[in-house]
Amino acid sequence: MSQTNFLIGRGELLTHEIKGPKRKPGKAEVYSLQEAAQRLGPQFAEAASTLDALPSAACPGDFGIARLTMNPSYIARSFFPIAMLRTVGLESVGSRTVKLTPDGWTKKGDPRECTTTELFVAGKRQAFRQLKAWTREIEAEADEALDLAHIERFVAFAPEERIVSLGRKKDRFFEVGIHLLPDEDRLFVQRAFAKYATGVEAKVHTELGFTAGNLWFVPVEGSHDSIDKLAEFVFVRVIRPMPKLRGMRPVHRSGGVLVGCSLPTEQPLSSEPKVAILDGGLPKQHAIGPWLRSYRVLDEDAADDPQGVEHGLGVTSAFLFGPIQPNGMASRPFAYVDHLRVLDKDAETEDPLELYRTLGFVEEVLLSRQYQFVNLSLGPDLPIEDTDVHAWTSVIDDLLSDGDTLMTVAIGNNGEMDRAVGNARVQVPSDCVNALAVGAANDTEPTWARAPYSAVGPGRSPGVVKPDLMAFGGDAAKYFHVLSPGKKAALAPQLGTSYASPYLLRSAVGVRAILGADLTPLAIKALLVHAADASTHDKLDVGWGKVPEDLMEVITCPAGTARVVYQGELKPGKYLRATLPIPPDGLKGNIRLKATFCYASPTDPQDAAAYTRAGLEVVFRPSDKKIKDGKANAETKGFFDMKKYATEEERRSDLGKWETVLHGGKGMRGSSLDNPVFDIHYNAREAGGRATGAEKIRYALIITVEAPKHADLYNDILRAYAKTLVPIQPQVSLPIRIR
Repeated sequence: MSQTNFLIGRGELLTHEIKGPKRKPGKAEVYSLQEAAQRLGPQFAEAASTLDALPSAACPGDFGIARLTMNPSYIARSFFPIAMLRTVGLESVGSRTVKLTPDGWTKKGDPRECTTTELFVAGKRQAFRQLKAWTREIEAEADEALDLAHIERFVAFAPEERIVSLGRKKDRFFEVGIHLLPDEDRLFVQRAFAKYATGVEAKVHTELGFTAGNLWFVPVEGSHDSIDKLAEFVFVRVIRPMPKLRGMRPVHRSGGVLVGCSLPTEQPLSSEPKVAILDGGLPKQHAIGPWLRSYRVLDEDAADDPQGVEHGLGVTSAFLFGPIQPNGMASRPFAYVDHLRVLDKDAETEDPLELYRTLGFVEEVLLSRQYQFVNLSLGPDLPIEDTDVHAWTSVIDDLLSDGDTLMTVAIGNNGEMDRAVGNARVQVPSDCVNALAVGAANDTEPTWARAPYSAVGPGRSPGVVKPDLMAFGGDAAKYFHVLSPGKKAALAPQLGTSYASPYLLRSAVGVRAILGADLTPLAIKALLVHAADASTHDKLDVGWGKVPEDLMEVITCPAGTARVVYQGELKPGKYLRATLPIPPDGLKGNIRLKATFCYASPTDPQDAAAYTRAGLEVVFRPSDKKIKDGKANAETKGFFDMKKYATEEERRSDLGKWETVLHGGKGMRGSSLDNPVFDIHYNAREAGGRATGAEKIRYALIITVEAPKHADLYNDILRAYAKTLVPIQPQVSLPIRIR
């Protein structure tokens, strides 16, 4: 019997720090200082006048907020106008991406509409009054002069611009996002808002509020007139009707003729992984007892929701067994599971505050740090927006930013809604950059496609590729069968991203169960992305693609292939060189390289335009024999192709480097490789500008070398790097085939 070649580990021992290249000089200027002062002087005066017209109660501490829009040629982190803001007594409290047609730009041809960054800047109203006069005092060569010349537009943040929608006439509950001052006592803004709301006859449910970054998300109750007045409060960022929760309803009711199945008699493959399903609870009678480690109800005073427990059982069944064949034998679970009821009967009362109550339970579970693997198949019934990050996304991303937990999130079943206006787009919180957003495929076979109901991308930038991955979720021609309530094992036909998400988590836990603790949750995330196949499907529909049904395709290397795992830490501002292992005699014929980077990033929820604090610049240097005169490093070759999913402006700017997942592959001649390396530079930013005191971040890198003419490539590499690389051996006894 031929040897099974498992993943190669300890790739991080092939890395070392290097000296960074010299910085390139700055780019050409669009506007001179004189032009900038002439353009912006009247705008500064108009903004100050608008802010002065607001009632003093709406401006606590005499603060105002304006919108500062950068010229599209200057949206990289290095152009953040820190010198100007500091000099004039303003500070950025948030940002978002907007579209505009600039008066000028550094490109050839007439300016046209494109994406740029808009900053929300706060300061005393007196500071805004003095801006116009300040433009006449700046020295031409000062940093402040350059900052001023990079601004395209400056206006007060108008109350009506804060309201996304007032919804229907009867809607009385709203989500409000409020800017907090970065270096001030946060209670100052919160108390002022609560007092102002009382004055306009709106009720603030402060006990349900969440703080994420420098944003405070809080439910508010009031009439449309009250909300209109509330929008005058200068620190309000966004107001929208309170969305309902999604993900509770099974698509099909169990009933009628029950179809049976057989459940395995063995224990799970491993007792080590700690797994939680956050959902609607479990029915009084069910058949998953042997694999249920614990069942916890987060609100013991609330009763079960009947449909919620059916959904909860189905989602847990999907994790334990995957799709079960009618009258067939269910697959052996990879691990035990804890089910935590975060939704209950109160969700059925149409209580609009349930959304925030449920998020509180999700936060409680993640804060406990008990679980390495978590599934969430519910969330707000709300497609993501580019301009603002939602409370659910903000809170969850922050709790996942250490990379210790792999969380799968269902993207929503709204894929058949109006795509042109964004209603079919992935739903909150599947826009998390630190979670795996999972869409539904319509089949397990190679002929799979996106199930029509499965939501579509793109995600927000960063996080453009959403969904991250696809897994079978069923459709009308081929259901996803899960266990239905009752002591006896009987099946219910279902479909939805609610089942695709835990099915993908099953694969992640399977990798951990088989290969043990050598692989971090971050490395497992990278490995699943690395193994995914998008086939011929559009990235907007399927993200990086569908993970193989057979887990052995993920964790083993076929003939002529070597797959190496690198796991480590990156220091801010430093450069790390990762050597690609190839045999000493090189490679012959045509080869293919594939690489996937994943890292966990702290986030700035108030900065939708600069959401991730960590970014990677990765360059590929295929041959150390090709070095141009005067250069210290070998020539680079493109590897991670942004063109497939980025707009032209994003490619021009530095937005691509802030994606937390990079995945690409290139075909080339084996003879073109001489000591090939990836050079990795970790950029850190904070609130859109340069970071001070940034922390190290964790990363995982998976590299696959495919060389058909080298059947024994795997062992050749292990022999060549015998003192460094080792196979990651299974920690459990494996059956012949793992599915």
